[in-house]
Amino acid sequence: MSTDRKKYFRGSSDGKAPTFKNPLDGVEDRYDLIVIGSGLAGMTAANVLARSGFKVLLVEQHYNLGGMATWFKRAGGHVFDISLHGFPIGMKKTCRKYWTKEIADRIVQLESIRFSNPQFDIETTFTTEDFTRHLTNTFGLSNKSVDGFFAHVRGMNFYDDSGATTGELFEEHFPGRNDVHRLLMEPISYANGSSLADPAISYGIVFSNFMSKGVFTYSGGTDHLIKLMKAELRRNGVELRNKVQVDRIIVDGGRVAGIEAHGRTIEAGSVLSNANLKSTILKLVGPEHLSSEYRKGVESVRLNNSSTQVYLGVKQGETIPFVTDLLFTSTRETFDSPSLCDKHGESRTFSFYYPKTRPGSDRYTLVSSMNAHWDDWAKLTDEEYARDKAILIEDTLTTLERLIPGTRRKIDYVEASTPRTFQFYTQHQQGSSFGTKFEGLGYSMNLSDQITGLYHAGSVGIIMSGWLGAANYGVITANKVDSFLRQLESIEA
Repeated sequence: MSTDRKKYFRGSSDGKAPTFKNPLDGVEDRYDLIVIGSGLAGMTAANVLARSGFKVLLVEQHYNLGGMATWFKRAGGHVFDISLHGFPIGMKKTCRKYWTKEIADRIVQLESIRFSNPQFDIETTFTTEDFTRHLTNTFGLSNKSVDGFFAHVRGMNFYDDSGATTGELFEEHFPGRNDVHRLLMEPISYANGSSLADPAISYGIVFSNFMSKGVFTYSGGTDHLIKLMKAELRRNGVELRNKVQVDRIIVDGGRVAGIEAHGRTIEAGSVLSNANLKSTILKLVGPEHLSSEYRKGVESVRLNNSSTQVYLGVKQGETIPFVTDLLFTSTRETFDSPSLCDKHGESRTFSFYYPKTRPGSDRYTLVSSMNAHWDDWAKLTDEEYARDKAILIEDTLTTLERLIPGTRRKIDYVEASTPRTFQFYTQHQQGSSFGTKFEGLGYSMNLSDQITGLYHAGSVGIIMSGWLGAANYGVITANKVDSFLRQLESIEA
């Protein structure tokens, strides 16, 4: 058993929480829609379609719902959110419209985002106005060049992709300004795994979303958010089942027919997968049901990179001063996009969780995140793996102590995760916490053209990464499913 399995999971021989009964007991034999996976795309789609009157079953292989929007608890009263806790203001509108007002009202703006590196040390609210102020006053750029950049990225959309890379976009507007490229790129890289070599459209759409009104978070923690979402799903009639391992998506005569799981067949008029794109198509469906051209295209889709996290729990009764909500920090003298994925690199992001993050709590936690490559962690022996995680933890504590002296002694719980951890939790190929690269989006959106009634929604194409992108992609796909199911009802009637 790997170090991850020994440390993070207890209770059964395979490392996952023990299952004492068949997780599908009581599930009906047929549904209008089966959703595989409970990330924000899957849950949002399930909620939208259940509200529309369809009978929906949502199955999740893990014991928690939420996908990457999840949490875990540890001894000593520690609660850790998995994801970086920032998303655009659009999440407020999406939650109000497709979830509940109670959820939307808990989405609040972060007070501060800070960058600290050898090229600059600034604090920002991450709004268009404040970024413009820094770009002109701190970095000495002209208003014309800054306004031109913002106008360019605001005008980007999926259907008018110019083919330019993000690096080319930056050079067009801010030639030779490595420091400006760093300011513009680092936060988006941590949000969706993109790099200077990726399409400019994958940068522009995400950056524009954040630039509208700043960065927001959910007040109450991910555990509270998912609790409210589960309650809303149940109110709308969604059948929720966790610890369900789907073995196969059933295809009959070019149409989806249901799923097989735990030795049982459950029929459905439509299936929506929120699992990894390549796993969905090449494993759960199988290449024999796809055209040769589509199959080869999916096989060539590149997986995005993953990340490592170090979770730091502060002792009960100890406090840390407010320094910022999100800190992008590095000791690298200049910006180098590939270096953000260095195994033991010099760049990392700290998310600070103060008591305000979970109203009613007096606890503090911190999460350090670094983008990472699967290959750097995948083939290590248990001894090498434990050693390298220990180095990751020590480097993180050293960096934190330099930034906030005296913090190390206040921490009484530390835990690290790697791409191997993400692969085990999510079953995503290569632990890809950011889904696929840009070319995956078209295959995800057009899956139903290959197999009637089968849809996909998840973290694909980079622009769909993050909480807002995932939820909105769930809505987009739900609308397609709604149209299909109503046509199906009309034919059957």
